[in-house]
Amino acid sequence: MKRIVSVSLGSSRRNSVATVSVLGEEVTVERIGTDGSIEQAIALIRELDGKVDAFGMGGIDLYVYAGGRRYAFRDAKRIAAAAVRTPIVDGSGLKNTLERRAVYWLDRNVMPLRGKRVLMVASVDRFGMAEALVDVGADIVFGDMMFALGIPIPIRSFRTIHVLARILLPIITQLPFTWLYPTGAKQETHQPRFTEYYQWADLIAGDWLYIRRYAPDRLEGKTILTNTVTPADIEWMKQAGVATLVTTTPNLGGRSFGTNLMEGLIVAAAQKRADEMSPADYEEWLDRIGFTPRVERPAARGSAAGD
Repeated sequence: MKRIVSVSLGSSRRNSVATVSVLGEEVTVERIGTDGSIEQAIALIRELDGKVDAFGMGGIDLYVYAGGRRYAFRDAKRIAAAAVRTPIVDGSGLKNTLERRAVYWLDRNVMPLRGKRVLMVASVDRFGMAEALVDVGADIVFGDMMFALGIPIPIRSFRTIHVLARILLPIITQLPFTWLYPTGAKQETHQPRFTEYYQWADLIAGDWLYIRRYAPDRLEGKTILTNTVTPADIEWMKQAGVATLVTTTPNLGGRSFGTNLMEGLIVAAAQKRADEMSPADYEEWLDRIGFTPRVERPAARGSAAGD
């Protein structure tokens, strides 16, 4: 039986494990949080290196992309270097493929997106999703400055994202990652900000922890497009009045795991390292495995999510 482990800088309260069948083979997928400790994440990867089939690197991106350029986070490179024998991935391969597919699927099957108002909480970490939303003609506010840097400046142009990325990302990626993204106990905090953009949007898209951290208490009638959610997250959406949840990754054991863990599953099945996989390879394996987006209607639920 294959074992895929996501070692995450996130809260250990979000830990989970599931066994799934992939192309006739049983696979265990597991998420282990280190509560924001980079050193603990490195130690855990070293302990399991060579004993598992693939690592996912959760709660941190190895790379972000903008304008056709790739920028690596200094802290993430330290973590990735701990895996010597076992392949390690951060989800970038699926952010470039699976998440694009999810946008087009949503456009065809759930809500036509042309002209729809979209709050994309951060685009450089989910570049495939952002590019697909632009492609389908959505009216987008990009929240990269607001959600990643805390600067209350909405961005309306994807070209502006590219220009700012070339200026800022070489500097930002050298900063401590915990300055930019909630890790550990910070993932449990809820501080409503930028409420007018949440209320303006028909669709709120991107990283769930960014969405949840600053969301207002009420999101009646909204659609959320994201990836990693737990039963407790869906219960929160139910109480907030969220009409529709679409996750880019499937429901496994009552929750949607991160793209890093799902990418780990694919590279383990392909028996390749991430740098040996092309976008076409990911597309082929997505077709073979048959990943489809998960759809929930939180506000319509009569009982707690995951019951």
